[in-house]
Amino acid sequence: MRFTDADPSAPLIRRLTLAVDESQCTLRWLWPESVEAVYVERLELDMMGDDRTGEQAAQGKLKLYTKEEYKASNGYMDRITGFGAIRYTVYVCQMEEDGPVLVRQRDGDNTVVASAGKADIRFSIRYKSGFFQKRKSVLMTVTTEAPVPKEALCYVRKQGGVPLNKEDGTVYPFVSDFAPGRNEMPPVEVAKDDYVRLFFTDGPKYGAAYRLISD
Repeated sequence: MRFTDADPSAPLIRRLTLAVDESQCTLRWLWPESVEAVYVERLELDMMGDDRTGEQAAQGKLKLYTKEEYKASNGYMDRITGFGAIRYTVYVCQMEEDGPVLVRQRDGDNTVVASAGKADIRFSIRYKSGFFQKRKSVLMTVTTEAPVPKEALCYVRKQGGVPLNKEDGTVYPFVSDFAPGRNEMPPVEVAKDDYVRLFFTDGPKYGAAYRLISD
């Protein structure tokens, strides 16, 4: 499939909206008058760190959709299942002699993101120390419903009390991804009056795909 960047005269998709009813989502948008067909791209966003930069862009599944189909269904409908997020992009389709060309918009008006449900991340923290020791061991267990990248979580250490948020203490990263099921972290040594708690490194990004729950 060939793409071209939109120029000032190119027909564009406007006012793309998303409505979700349980597992059914409906996309609606304003069609340019001269456009009879579009391609709808569905991309399941990868939370495991496969980010692209610069001019590279991950490409999902493309589906041809005509204006007549749109009118008959009062929109474009799709089912969303599983965990994570799904990005939908609607491309104007221009027919040329050597095949269809999709118009790539830089303004983002032709893109929306749907939540496919949040996976639970449950964590528990225990402390182990002797009566006369100045330090103690922190035992952390993370149990997940789906794979979680190590970049999604961090733990915060605070002296004198449990941290209230990511900025309320010293932040430490995790060194490996979390597999579905129970993950026991290696013990961490801290001072006897230190306490730790887990947080998302980026709440808006990872909070769309996961729920962080303290057991």
